[in-house]
Amino acid sequence: MNAITLLITALLVFALAYRFYGVFIAAKVLAFNDNNETPAHRLTDGRDYHPTNKWVLFGHHFAAISGAGPLVGPVLAAQFGYLPGFLWILVGAVLAGSVHDMVILFASVRHKGLSLSNIAKEQIGTPAGIATAFAVLFIIITALAGLAVVVVNALAESPWAVFTILVTIPAALFTALWMYKIRPGRIVEASLIGISIVVLGVVLGEPISRSGLGEYLRFSKNTLSLSLPVYGFLASVLPVWLLLCPRDYLSSYMKLGTIVLLAAGILIVNPVIKMPALMPFIHGGGPIIPGKVWPYVCITIACGAISGFHSLIGSGTTPKMINRESDILPIGYGAMLAEGLVSVMALIAATCLVPGDYFAINLKPEVFQKLGYSVSQLNGIQAMVGEQLAGRSGGAVSLAAGMALILSSIPGMKTLMGYWYHFAIMFEALFILTTVDTGTRVARYILQEMLKPLFPKFGKSSWMPGVLVTSLLISLAWGYLVYNNDISSIWPMFGVANQLLASAALFIGTVFILNQTKKWKYALITFLPGLFMLATTLTAGIMNITVNYLPARSYLNIALSGIMIVLVLVIFVETIRKIVSIRKDLL
Repeated sequence: MNAITLLITALLVFALAYRFYGVFIAAKVLAFNDNNETPAHRLTDGRDYHPTNKWVLFGHHFAAISGAGPLVGPVLAAQFGYLPGFLWILVGAVLAGSVHDMVILFASVRHKGLSLSNIAKEQIGTPAGIATAFAVLFIIITALAGLAVVVVNALAESPWAVFTILVTIPAALFTALWMYKIRPGRIVEASLIGISIVVLGVVLGEPISRSGLGEYLRFSKNTLSLSLPVYGFLASVLPVWLLLCPRDYLSSYMKLGTIVLLAAGILIVNPVIKMPALMPFIHGGGPIIPGKVWPYVCITIACGAISGFHSLIGSGTTPKMINRESDILPIGYGAMLAEGLVSVMALIAATCLVPGDYFAINLKPEVFQKLGYSVSQLNGIQAMVGEQLAGRSGGAVSLAAGMALILSSIPGMKTLMGYWYHFAIMFEALFILTTVDTGTRVARYILQEMLKPLFPKFGKSSWMPGVLVTSLLISLAWGYLVYNNDISSIWPMFGVANQLLASAALFIGTVFILNQTKKWKYALITFLPGLFMLATTLTAGIMNITVNYLPARSYLNIALSGIMIVLVLVIFVETIRKIVSIRKDLL
């Protein structure tokens, strides 16, 4: 199997899905109407609610939803072979993930841009709203901590990556001021200026990292663990148009540009997929992710096919900036397909590695020796990139190695293996950091909504004391986990919890569609994927508890997994009750 076949297949499937299934849902099921005033216009406050050009907002939304999942998930799922992950990305992104994202974004726009828990409360009932609120807050804090840990590991002792990341901040500020204050409406001008600054940061990052200045940019993990929550706090407090949205918008050019570059590399080089279609581990006992291909391939791929975290962005920052309802199709459905394409790219990069090299990178040496594999190109790769890669598990290093192999195989690029490897590491950090800043702001919205019944002023985005207090609490919560490495006890169950939230969001979307259209056949577009995701995640959750956590006496993981399962079951039961009630009224 060659990589071009996988790439072209994915492009064709996603293009046809957008043109027919996405348009059908937008026109027939949700019935977008540009005559309806969106919350961005009706509630504009210059801070959270702000009408935004759809392509700028697409950049923000794509950058916000694309975290570690579409990069690391497919890489780790490669242990099952290239076929299970590839098929799930295509099917999951088209029928589940993109539908999930677009429906929740539309529902939030019709609910004044409010969060998923508020939508659940209004559409299903108070119990479902409360269960969703607690599930969402738990998920987002653990997600932010987990994503931040990946960023810390990628940026630590890497002046080039740190410099490039820092440059995106003044670039975003200047772009925003140019777009909204200096020359209002001149989006192309602002974009060209901002993109030029970011590209300059990438180009200058390598020589600066080698200069004396580079030592001042060589941050330790502890320093980064303290710095990231500070940045998250600022991004959550400042007006959304000033830092967060333009920075994510500019970062999306880097993200999509790198993916286009990688796709071009695949078309030019046409690398052979070294991983077989199916590995022996599909029957269980995988060396990285224990368990069978189902349900674990779905849980491991995560955001590349469907992610509950997306529902938080779709009912967080994005609905407050939608200019008109028709913009929801490219932003909601289209951005998820773009993320699916990123996942396919990551899968191709990982499976272009020889299996022995892949497992040598992702496993501890003593575990790798038990598999009976031997390394092939790894020693040469390590010599060219100037780093020890063996035993650096987690997926990020193996992805960077795979990307570097493909890009350095382009004619004239053979001597730039080390450059492409470090570029890939920087790209991964940039990719993930945009989710951290948006997630902090979304978590702030959620906490404000939860505190509103007790302290009404917290519900006002214009009340700065409430904004500052909730932003600080959220930043401290995930920052504490990052600094103390407590996330290592929570991360193993995050994948299950994230997908459980996706199934809950699909059920909430089902009731919303029923209430809107009064047609059960339309509600099936979210109900059927919701049932599949519920069965998948419940199976994985129970397997995690019985097979992994109980033998290891990981009581915290057992308790947290149990709580999430109970919360989602409450939402499911309330959804069924509401569906029965609605259908009785229709008869």
